[in-house]
Amino acid sequence: MADERLPVRRTAKLFIGGEFPRSESGRSYEVFDADGELLAWASRASRKDLRDAVRAARAAQSGWAAKTAFNRAQILYRVAELMEGRRIQFERELRDAGAEDPVRGVSAAIDRWVWYAGWADKIHQIQGASNPVAGPYFNFTIPEPTGVVGIVAPQDQSLLGLVSRVAPAIVSGNTAVVLASERSPLPAVSLGEVLATSDVPAGVVNILTGFSAELVPWLAGHMDVNALDATGVPDELQAQVEELSAENVKRVHRAPEADPFDEVAQSPYEVTAFVEYKTVWHPMGA
Repeated sequence: MADERLPVRRTAKLFIGGEFPRSESGRSYEVFDADGELLAWASRASRKDLRDAVRAARAAQSGWAAKTAFNRAQILYRVAELMEGRRIQFERELRDAGAEDPVRGVSAAIDRWVWYAGWADKIHQIQGASNPVAGPYFNFTIPEPTGVVGIVAPQDQSLLGLVSRVAPAIVSGNTAVVLASERSPLPAVSLGEVLATSDVPAGVVNILTGFSAELVPWLAGHMDVNALDATGVPDELQAQVEELSAENVKRVHRAPEADPFDEVAQSPYEVTAFVEYKTVWHPMGA
């Protein structure tokens, strides 16, 4: 019959430096839907892939931070526009992953991306300060990006949870190396495809798929990663992550426990979790 055809199985690649390479190890693993049916093969990232992703993030960080806050807001809003255009694909991927309400999940993810994009040119006003001092000086405190942020995405709510971790990390000028959900990586791969076709500069977000037990310790111990969002770190790896992160005084943050659809799950404090505060003294009249 003319309508009988073999499905084209997806082979999901990594997203590093704006490109889609296969793992240098040549490894992949099977991804199944909620009913146990084969959906795709995803690249199984290696330690070298992770190092490449960190290098790409570091190379992109200064340029991304140097953009005006208003420009970063425009760029991130464009991502939400493109996500809206791929809504059906995202809904299908969430449905395959067993999400109870894929339509609501995609809508919430897009809305949350827009919400955080709006903070790009406001976080300095809200979290910065003009400090009173006893002397002929102006004293200002200004938030600045911390650098390269490692993100371990939550295993469940694989799109909304991912967006809720990535958007607040990059809006202030940080770049990110993201470990996608191990069991449901396809929404993260599709988000990478959206980023690649948006105005987000190459290297600002890098997405790795693979096994948490392999990748999480390497990310936590990498000396050129400045901070770690450990929200999706499995319980059995928590202690190891804390120990490895301490070696370069890496900041470790976990999102508060909350219903991911609840407004409590989005907060400007998720942005400031990955900023440093610089205080500048300036003499009056100069």
